[in-house]
Amino acid sequence: MDYLWVFVAFGFGFLAKQLSLPPLVGYLAAGFGLHLLGVEPDPSLEALGELGVTLLLFTIGLKLNVKNLFKPEVWASTLGHMGMITGLTIINSLFLGFLGLSYFMGIDLVSAAVIGFAVSFSSTVIAVKVLEDNGEMRARHGQVAIGILIVQDILAVIFVSLASDLNPSWWALCLLALPLARPLLHHLLERCGHGELLPLAGIFLAFAGGQLFELVGLKAHLGALIFAVLLSSHKKSAELAKSLLGFKDLFLIAFFLAIGFTALPTIDMLGVALIMAIALPVKAVLFFFWLSGLRLRRRSAFLASLSLANYSEFGLIVCSISVSQGLLDKEWLVIMALSMSLSFVFSSILNTRSHYLYGRLSDVLKRFESPRILLEDQFSQPKDAPTLVIGMGRVGTGAYDALQDDLQQKVCGIDVDRQRVADHAQAGRYVIFGDAEAPEFWSHIDLSGVGLIMFSMPTPRDILQAQIQLNRIGYQGKTASIVRYEDEREELLAGGIDEVFNFYAKAGAGFAEQSFHLMQAEKTR
Repeated sequence: MDYLWVFVAFGFGFLAKQLSLPPLVGYLAAGFGLHLLGVEPDPSLEALGELGVTLLLFTIGLKLNVKNLFKPEVWASTLGHMGMITGLTIINSLFLGFLGLSYFMGIDLVSAAVIGFAVSFSSTVIAVKVLEDNGEMRARHGQVAIGILIVQDILAVIFVSLASDLNPSWWALCLLALPLARPLLHHLLERCGHGELLPLAGIFLAFAGGQLFELVGLKAHLGALIFAVLLSSHKKSAELAKSLLGFKDLFLIAFFLAIGFTALPTIDMLGVALIMAIALPVKAVLFFFWLSGLRLRRRSAFLASLSLANYSEFGLIVCSISVSQGLLDKEWLVIMALSMSLSFVFSSILNTRSHYLYGRLSDVLKRFESPRILLEDQFSQPKDAPTLVIGMGRVGTGAYDALQDDLQQKVCGIDVDRQRVADHAQAGRYVIFGDAEAPEFWSHIDLSGVGLIMFSMPTPRDILQAQIQLNRIGYQGKTASIVRYEDEREELLAGGIDEVFNFYAKAGAGFAEQSFHLMQAEKTR
């Protein structure tokens, strides 16, 4: 049976990939297909899926800046959007009930409000997976989307706590003292080194946080998130998140497969689910208007809205609690599961073309952009620097230091993460904020004195997008890029990048060059 899960998941995921669809679409299809064939789900499948979601929230917490949650564009857009979606759903549900549509007939105001509340949530699993695959977790729209998801998750936990029979105990107040445990957690992480003990420590801490919160009547997922936030300021938090990446992705496959075993739908249920899926563009549009109204750039508002255009696994939890409390008929749990699955497919396909769609709609979206952009979204000018390094992660930082220290070249680093920009400034590097994928960025800055632009961005698609923007504005200098795989190198060369270095292939050359300096220094003594 274990082999069957692996075989079917790989087969459907591989097929989806060949059709230019995200593999998770294949995993969802595999779950429904197995259920249709009468295959019984193994108990371990749900357990593995839960582990995947727990690790997902833990890795989010490791990268989370808590200050982002208190920004108006995060909490105000979340609450405003949730209120509008709930209100519109109440109106639509009562109207469809008046028309005599199945499962809406006889629905009352409270039940309609519960359905609206359930569909107002967006999927943390899908949104984060999309942002990770696009290398946009640290981008402005990625940070806003994650902040919205966290606020939604907190509201879901509050609802579950109030609506279920398992209310938090008074011992939950002791959790307010958790920040005092931060030095101990940091010391534990420091002593784990860099080997296999590090990801094991991450899994242990995620489970420990979950179990602690469950003991006091709170959701385990919230505990994993809070423990990760306590570790987020540690210098090894990024390394820990990266070490857990493979485990998390593997366990999440079980989560997607398990969705297909929720229930077999009837034709009427599928019809209602399709109606709910059709409303997804409305959900995205409302997010865009809220975020634009709160003065985000149109690109950030648009991309964040697309990543949130889905229904959430928390919506299923809300429906499940509501069914147990008699607020909803049990059929709505199946309908919500179907709607969520359809939304996953919709969102995954849509977000693979998000940058293309923005390019096509940019002029239209400009009408809705506030003339007073938030200070955090305003770009700076690179001053008197003939070389730009785009993406100041480890590779970009290494390139910056080599150019400035060894070659005595004046360099300007550019990064989409403001916290990273601040860290580099504190370290004495000249780094400014900018989103190299945004057309507005390249049309805003002066490149007349720039002769070389070096890309150290997460994905080849991001680099190609930036190269397209440079071509549009008539940039005459040279471009260079770093990649991990040889097929990516060929793709970037074909896309117009002048020089592309394979990160792994060139690592040895860099090592030799650095070591050669030692021998040269010895000879000059």
